[in-house]
Parts: sequence; C-alpha cells; structure tokens
Amino acid sequence: MTRRSIGIIVNGVTGRMGYRQHLVRSLLAIRESGGVPLPDGTRIWPHPVLVGRSETKLREIAERHGLDDWTTDLSAALARDDVEIYFDAQVTQQREKAIRAAVEAGKHVYTEKPLAEDTAAALDLARAARTAGVRTGVVQDKLFLPGLRKLKRLLDGGFFGQVLSVRGEFGYWVFEGDWQPAQRPSWNYRAEDGGGIVVDMFPHWHYVLAELFGEVRAVSATIATHVPRRVDEAGRPYQATADDAAYAVFELDGGVIAQLNSSWAVRVFRDELVEFQVDGTEGSAVAGLRRCRAQHRAVTPKPVWNPDLPVTEDFRSQWTEVPDNEDFDNGFKVQWEAFLRHVVAGEPFRWDFLAGARGVQLAELGLVSAREGRRVEVPELAL
Repeated sequence: MTRRSIGIIVNGVTGRMGYRQHLVRSLLAIRESGGVPLPDGTRIWPHPVLVGRSETKLREIAERHGLDDWTTDLSAALARDDVEIYFDAQVTQQREKAIRAAVEAGKHVYTEKPLAEDTAAALDLARAARTAGVRTGVVQDKLFLPGLRKLKRLLDGGFFGQVLSVRGEFGYWVFEGDWQPAQRPSWNYRAEDGGGIVVDMFPHWHYVLAELFGEVRAVSATIATHVPRRVDEAGRPYQATADDAAYAVFELDGGVIAQLNSSWAVRVFRDELVEFQVDGTEGSAVAGLRRCRAQHRAVTPKPVWNPDLPVTEDFRSQWTEVPDNEDFDNGFKVQWEAFLRHVVAGEPFRWDFLAGARGVQLAELGLVSAREGRRVEVPELAL
C-alpha cells in the first residue's frame, strides 16, 4: 500500500466544531480507518497541523491524541512546503483574512461556513482562489446526514411525483447562561461579533434547498431576538444584539415553496433537532438528521375535521420508516474524504467557494427582507 501524506492546517481546532467534528471525527477517524483509498491503491493520509491562539489548549489536544505538530503562528504554518491544505473553523470575523493569506500562499482551502461576512467578500475570495489556481471547498455537512441522504433517495426514485412544498423546523432552547451554562458561545448572540441565527443557518438552508429541490429565487423573512439578555462564559451579563430566531419563506425553481423556522429560543417537541417535511402529489416524507419516514398516496388516510370529537387516530404510526440500505458514516468525514480526493486526484467537488458565496448571499438577503419587511429576489451569482 502506498501512502500519500498531505499536510493540513486545522485553524480553530480549540473550538467545538474544529475539534470534535473536523479533527476527531473526520481527520483522525480517516487515519484510524487507514486513510482515503484511491482507485490505484494509494491511500491519502492526512497530517494535521494544529493552529490556534492558546499554546496550553493546543498542547493538551496534541498530547491527548498523540500528535506533535502544532503552532500559534499561522504565517509560519502557511510558509511550510509540506502543508497543502488550509482549513478554517475560526469565528466568522477572523475567517476572510486567514483564507486570503492561505490562498496567497498557494494552499488549497476548505472552510466552515459562512465563507465570509458578506457576499462581496465571499465572491472576492472565490475569484482570488480561481486566479491562484487553488482548489476550494465549503462545509455543507447536512447533505451527508443519513436522514437527508434517505430523503434524496426518495427524490431520485420519483417517490414524491411533483414536489409541492417543504416545511422545516430547526432549533432548541439555548440556556441564557445564568442558572445553567449556555450550549453555544456568547458571540453567537452579538451582531457586532458576527453572530445571529440567519448568518449561521441560512447558508445551510441554501445548499439543502438548492441541492434537493431547486435554486432559491426569492426570500421573505421575519427575525427576532426573543431572549435579549444573556450571560457570557465569564458570568457577565450582556445584551443580545443578534437575531436568535428567523421565520422564512423561500420560493424555489419549479414553484416549490419552502417554509423554514430556525430558533435558539424554542423547546423541542419533535423527534430530532431538525426535521423537514416534503409534500408531493404522489407522497410525503419527514426527514431528520438520521431518520426518514414516508407516506405514499395509496396509503394516505382520510382524516375528517371534527373538533367536537377527540382524535383517535395515531397519525405517526401511519408512516413507514425508510430503511438505511447502507452504512452511513459521519457527514463531516464523508465530505472531508471527498475534498481530499478532489485535491489529490482531481475528482469532482461542487461545493466550492462559489457555492459558499451563494449561502452567504441568501443570509444577507434574508436580513434585508427582515429589515425592510418585503420579499427579496435572489439573483444568480457568477464569478
């Protein structure tokens, strides 16, 4: 077996996503499985170079996983000839400058979303990467989740007939940080630090909708800051200046209407933290992170509205579980493997900086819609 080692800067590894999903469950998991196989028998072997601001945290992570390559000096890491990929999991405000430096250093770039704070900056990064001739990718992990992959299987098989609508519910209660610690960092709730649920979630909704149902052509959004006062990690009260809930309608190619609610101020009464219901002329399905259930028109019950009598039907039992039919790996790991094959072997990878810029654009226009109280059309982006 030939091993092809590839150096990867992992910037932001001390954060929750950078550490858990990208280092442990993706890059180290790839190593544990023997690397990414190529058709010629070569195995791509990721070599993480841990980058962050805290020497103490970096050293602790490295020792915990038997790694020895870490630094607080991003410029020095980018100057290394044995590093080919730069990955960014920092807070959004620090991302653009670091990615630009990586592109200028000739590194291929893979990054968490959003790609940048606004559409113009995202497009500028995409153009810079194209000029530099480097390969790019943006994390679009929801596409690789078991529930959505099963939903895609139903779509590809024509199960729905004509898709009519999509309804999505995402969110959970994020504690205020006083009597119980918050599950999310405090910067998420400060607009001046790049926080807000629209900026965080609309890029996700863009690629889910575009990939499965059709490009988004218009958005109408209402946003709110339901919990205006929170307590940060040091126990200090602060004013929440960013939106913690968004209620949006998206108009898609082909006439499909998608209604998606996103909230960090909602208590969960559903099976998973995110669920999408798809209704079509021939059938419907409800997909979450892992499960997907379906109901065909031939077995659809015929409820009758009668508020004078108690409901006796168990509506949930009338849906059929969509089987796995395959082993589903971690979604972040699957996309990492695809990007590594893209860099090393030139395999296609469509989730590039331009795709990431479209997600940033939808978030930006969603905020315009909410601010101006109107429907906003989404123009096509091109480099």
